[in-house]
Amino acid sequence: MSESLIPYMRERGEQVLLVIVDSREASAAQKLVNRLRELGAEVAVKALPRGDYIISDRVAIERKTVKDFAYTLTRRQLFEQVFELKDYYECPILLLEGYMPIIYKFSRIKPASVWGALFALAKNGIAVVPTMNYKESADFIITACKQEQLAERRSPKVHPMKKFESLAEAQVYFLASLPNVGREKAITLLRAYRTPMRALERVEAWARELRGFGPKIVERVRAVLNTPYGANE
Repeated sequence: MSESLIPYMRERGEQVLLVIVDSREASAAQKLVNRLRELGAEVAVKALPRGDYIISDRVAIERKTVKDFAYTLTRRQLFEQVFELKDYYECPILLLEGYMPIIYKFSRIKPASVWGALFALAKNGIAVVPTMNYKESADFIITACKQEQLAERRSPKVHPMKKFESLAEAQVYFLASLPNVGREKAITLLRAYRTPMRALERVEAWARELRGFGPKIVERVRAVLNTPYGANE
């Protein structure tokens, strides 16, 4: 049955919730996925280009354990992942699972850094939903599905392609797709060099002229730009 059709019907005619789950997330969070099934949801496991759980055409969820959250904070991956999700879905949600104070006990991250990250997400329109464990995470996902799929009559939908509202967004997306660049660094490149073409022409100078662009990033971008197609296959 196509995931674009609702209501979802079992043979006896009852409405069924559908959750599309990323294949990597399904392997890492088996208890959560099993709990979704126990609560009556149909779970479709797919390799998603972004997001961990898709529950409608406008709502996508990125789940992070508290440990994952701390790890990504130190490498700025959190913002790149969630901000990219916002580019594709109207209502992106960060599901933060676990006991938050544990971060301070087992890492060197300061409380101010955590609050700063949460504020940055909030002011950019990204909702953060805290849960204590996989059961609460499953309960939240099911509740969200009921509101979107049954009350609002919206279908889970994977958005594989970006629909750009402006040329500037297309430029950011183009540069952000380069290895280890991401959205924030793409914006830095465009502010410094004005156009994607000029940024690529100056790739050798990134490490000298810009903060946050080390030799490893330059090396990987150069490899993408200069290696003949299929040479490493």
